[in-house]
Amino acid sequence: MPTQSLHLWDPVVRVFHLSIAGVFVANYFFNEAGDDWHVWLGYYAAAWLLMRVVWGFIGPRSARWADFWPTPKRLAGHVRSLLAKRPEHRLGHSPLGALVMILMLLAMSVLALTGWAMEEVDALWGADWPLLVHETSANVLLGLVAIHVAAALVESVMVRDNLPLSMLTGRRRRLPDDAAR
Repeated sequence: MPTQSLHLWDPVVRVFHLSIAGVFVANYFFNEAGDDWHVWLGYYAAAWLLMRVVWGFIGPRSARWADFWPTPKRLAGHVRSLLAKRPEHRLGHSPLGALVMILMLLAMSVLALTGWAMEEVDALWGADWPLLVHETSANVLLGLVAIHVAAALVESVMVRDNLPLSMLTGRRRRLPDDAAR
């Protein structure tokens, strides 16, 4: 009997994820800082970032901030389950995953604001600090992305589910305890 799957990630979340990942790779590794592609892709990412924040209030359950906000109680329970080697298989983001996601969104926000300021605020032209903050935020984001990818792969093994594939397809295998969702 084939494994049943359930819908998890909606198209807006999936396109946001792929768009932001693509822009980050392009701007960090391939585009020259300040060139036209770098700037326009930065504006594109900022628009998606704004859309994702709004979607966190109006989108489906798995996209909503209230569904996965990493409260101290949720974080403590998740860490306990990992330390006990009984990871919780959850629909949507785990509490630690949500924390890293929020930190990535904050780093992206700083990137967007400093990138915009360097391009559009005449008083900052020639100032060193916006560029330093921009570059530092990009490097912090790179570290968070590495943690995000590694954690998704490790947790995929721990919960025996391909979490990166679920972000691409929007579907995840159904488990017996998913009936309540």
